[in-house]
Amino acid sequence: MTLYSSPTEFHSHRTRLVLAEKNINMDIISVQGPDLPEDLLDLNPYHSVPTLVDRDLVLYDSRVIIEYLDERFPHPPLMPVDPVTRAQFRLALYRIERDWYGVAEELEQASDSKQANRLRKMLKESIVSSAEVFSVKRFFLSDEFSLVDCTIAPLLWRLDYYGIELGRGAEPIQKYMDDVFARRSFQDSLTELEMEMHP
Repeated sequence: MTLYSSPTEFHSHRTRLVLAEKNINMDIISVQGPDLPEDLLDLNPYHSVPTLVDRDLVLYDSRVIIEYLDERFPHPPLMPVDPVTRAQFRLALYRIERDWYGVAEELEQASDSKQANRLRKMLKESIVSSAEVFSVKRFFLSDEFSLVDCTIAPLLWRLDYYGIELGRGAEPIQKYMDDVFARRSFQDSLTELEMEMHP
């Protein structure tokens, strides 16, 4: 199995976090900048990362990849077995991707400071408005670490890099960040460039 992964991008980071959490050994090919490896161009019609190659199977959407890894390597499970709870987790993933990842991607592409400041404010408010959810259980929505945490943690790790301070009212989020960032799997998932994003 091979993973083509960006050393700085959160979609790739969440995929590497799932690998670390499940202790899956895999060749990771670091892809940076606009010049993509020739074989990746052939494998993935969207020329995007992360891209996972498992024999004849090629996957190139990070959500599809992490769900596939969770099913292919079932221990430890990162999604609940119960269909109702599983659907709630999938909905949480969808909302995080839309509301947080979407804004973060726009922020990374922002062309002027006014637009960047507006997006920073949007992302901060959206995260802080979820503080209560972070306070209910040990992890997000659960007492067990899940794919939802694998999705949230890489984004929270980048808040300093984005110039976002959560401030008052975000204590449960700060505690969550401290706990998750201290996990061995999270530390193992970081690239050197990602380590520099969070002082």
